[in-house]
Amino acid sequence: MDIDFNSKIYVAGHRGMVGSAIVRDLRVKGYQNIITRTHAELDLTNQAAAQAFFELERPDQVYLAAARVGGIHANNTFPAEFIYQNLMMEANVIHQAFVSGVKKLLFLGSSCIYPKLAVQPMSENALLTGKLEPTNEPYAIAKIAGIKLCESYNRQYGLSHGIDYRSVMPTNLYGSGDNYHIENSHVIPALIRRFHDAKVNHLAEVSIWGTGTPKREFLYVDDMAAASIFVMDLDKIIYDQCTEPMQSHINVGFGSDITIAQLAAAVAQTIGFKGKIIFDLTKPDGAPRKQMDSSRLNRLGWAPKVDLTEGLQLAYADFLSNKAL
Repeated sequence: MDIDFNSKIYVAGHRGMVGSAIVRDLRVKGYQNIITRTHAELDLTNQAAAQAFFELERPDQVYLAAARVGGIHANNTFPAEFIYQNLMMEANVIHQAFVSGVKKLLFLGSSCIYPKLAVQPMSENALLTGKLEPTNEPYAIAKIAGIKLCESYNRQYGLSHGIDYRSVMPTNLYGSGDNYHIENSHVIPALIRRFHDAKVNHLAEVSIWGTGTPKREFLYVDDMAAASIFVMDLDKIIYDQCTEPMQSHINVGFGSDITIAQLAAAVAQTIGFKGKIIFDLTKPDGAPRKQMDSSRLNRLGWAPKVDLTEGLQLAYADFLSNKAL
């Protein structure tokens, strides 16, 4: 398809890890007209505020990367906030995008949309085939709703209004701009923080939640940004050929997974922690395995570039440079 580098593009959530990576990659690729708003400038859970923003700016494209996110602890502690805030942001952005005439929108979801015991690796058709992982069910429900919002607007208004709203489902992400809070972060930034603190404080051991046996897949955030723009820019005929009207999302993964124990060892090695790693069996594991089947995206011509060893080095450098101590 022909790409217009002067398109007016709104990146919702540009200060987040994924949103900031999308902005960086868009600029590298030559897009000039990028619109952003901080949360202080625009509360996307506020319907009137979202309406006023879209009426004023009327972007051509929207990347919906804004979300309330967190790890197991945060999801368990704030389930109401996770489902409410994410539902409101998605509903307001997608609806107001449609009302203001936005033709192209990309919604970023999460691998937690799939059932806890889904066949591995998880393909797109596993959606809604079983029970979700209880620890992050509210967040997952909100992300599923975002997919269905995009699909519903396409089904009702695609032909009449020429809209094309797409969804991508990333695996576990990490990298530049991550949240390194000791309790409310995802697994890699949490491990980076714990092992770094243990190293500088000369601790003999670091405790990890759960048994260490669950397997997870990890994708560096710059690869996710590249995949997002790749999917957004795909010709509509090609996108429609590889998806279905009521199963239109595309998985974005690295292609392989590792155990949490192996990950902890890799992070410890990256940081230079020489102590003992112990596992707190009183803490939950989450789903036993979560690997994405990204063959659909791979067949379209996209593949990740950053492996875990390089990615962890980049992530630790980011942690140190931002003095997230």
